[in-house]
Amino acid sequence: MARQLHFNLFLHDTGHHEASWRLPESDPRANLSLEAHQHLARIAEDAKFDSVFLADSPVLWSDPGRRPSGKLEPTLLLAALAVGTSRIGLIATASTSYNDPYNLARRFASLDHLSKGRAGWNIVTTAGDSAARNFGLEHQPSHKTRYERADEFLAVSTKLWDSWADDAVVADKDAGVHARQDRVRGIDHRGTFFRVNGPLNLPRSPQAHPLLVQAGSSEDGKEFAAKWAEAIFTAQPTLGESQAFYADLKRRAAAAGRDPDHVIILPGIVPVIGDTEVEARELDAELDRLIAPRYAVTQLAETLRVDPERLKLDDQLPADLPSEDEIEGAKSRYTLIVDWARRDNLTVRELIGRLGGGRGHRTFTGTPVQVADTIQHYFDNGAADGFNIMPAVLPSGIEAFASKVVPILRERGLFRTEYEGSTLREHYGLPRPVNQFTTADSAPGRSAS
Repeated sequence: MARQLHFNLFLHDTGHHEASWRLPESDPRANLSLEAHQHLARIAEDAKFDSVFLADSPVLWSDPGRRPSGKLEPTLLLAALAVGTSRIGLIATASTSYNDPYNLARRFASLDHLSKGRAGWNIVTTAGDSAARNFGLEHQPSHKTRYERADEFLAVSTKLWDSWADDAVVADKDAGVHARQDRVRGIDHRGTFFRVNGPLNLPRSPQAHPLLVQAGSSEDGKEFAAKWAEAIFTAQPTLGESQAFYADLKRRAAAAGRDPDHVIILPGIVPVIGDTEVEARELDAELDRLIAPRYAVTQLAETLRVDPERLKLDDQLPADLPSEDEIEGAKSRYTLIVDWARRDNLTVRELIGRLGGGRGHRTFTGTPVQVADTIQHYFDNGAADGFNIMPAVLPSGIEAFASKVVPILRERGLFRTEYEGSTLREHYGLPRPVNQFTTADSAPGRSAS
C-alpha cells in the first residue's frame, strides 16, 4: 500500500493564534466547554484524522490576561470525549517531572480501556521554577536530571502495563476463577528515582501500552525520543529544518535498534485558509492586529531569560542573550526562537507576531490547494510522515481544513477515506507491544528489576 499521511488535531480552545479569542465569532470560554471540545473531535473524526491532542502543564501558563489560560485535566476530558467518538485517537500530555509512574500508568491504561484502544500519552519533562514551586521545590531539577527521571519513569510504566499477561483474565464462572494468579506479577522495580512493587491494579489494555508521543527537540529530548517515542510532535519553521530533524530522528531510532518506520514524525503546521489568497491574508492580518504586545513581550522575555525592559518592539533581540547551555528550561524552544530571529533579522515586534501565530511552528496562509501543496511537498521530500494540524482559529479553521484541504489530499491518494482499524496504534500503522515478561526467554513467574 502506498504511504499515506497521518493527521493529528491539536485542540486549543479558540485556536493557536493567541488573538483568536478576540474575534467576534469566538467563544472566549471554549477552553472550559465539553461541548466545544466534542464538536472539534467529531469534525476530526468525520475527516478520519488519526488523533486529537490536548497539551497541558502543571502550572498556569502565561499571563491569564493574554488569552484563555485555564485548562481542564486532559485525561479526564479525553475520557468524556471517548463517549462521543468511536474511532479517533485521544492523546493527552502528562509530565514525568511531577507525577508518579503507578498513578499515571493506571490513568492511561484506564483511558485505553474506556476508549477501546485509543489512548496516547504525550510525555513531557516540565521546565520552569514556577512549576517546581507547585510541588514543594524552590527550583526546577536540571535538564539532565529531568530526562534521567523520564527514562526511568517510562521503564516503570511499561513494566506496570505488562504486569498482567494478555490471557490473565479468564472470567471462568464454572471454575470460579476470574483471573489466573500466575499470569499477574509484581515488577519489583528498584531504581534511582522510583521503588515500585506492582503489579498494576488493572489488566493489560487493548493497545497493551498507550501510544507514546514526545515533543522535545534538545539533544536529550531527541535521544529520549529515539528510545521511547512512537510519534513525535515537533516545531520546525522551514522545510530544511524539518528535513534535518526528520533524518536525524530516523537515524537515531535505527541506532537504538528500532524500526525507523515505527517513529512517526509530525511537524506542527498552523494553516490560515481562505478561498482566495486575499481572503486568507485578510484573516491573518486581522489576527495580528489583535495581538496585545504587552503580554507577548513579557512571555518572550521569560522564555529568553531577560528583563522585559530590554526587549524594545522596534529593535532586534539583544546581542548578549544566554547560550542554550545556560538554559535549564525548554532548550529546544529557546534555540528555535533565537535562531529564527537572528536568521531573518526580525525586530521584537515582528518576532512576537510570528510567535503569536504559531509559537515557532510552520505557519501558512493561503488557499486550500496551496495548503495541500505545502503538506504534500513536505511529505514527499523527507520532512514529515504527516502533520500536527494547529488551526489559527477554531472551530472555523478545522472546518475549513476538513472540508476543503482533506478532499484534495484524498484525490491525490495521500489520505485515507475510511479508518481501517479501531485502535490508535492501527491508525498510525504501529504494532501492539509484546509483553516483556511473557517472551520465550522470560518466564511469567520471574521478577524483574
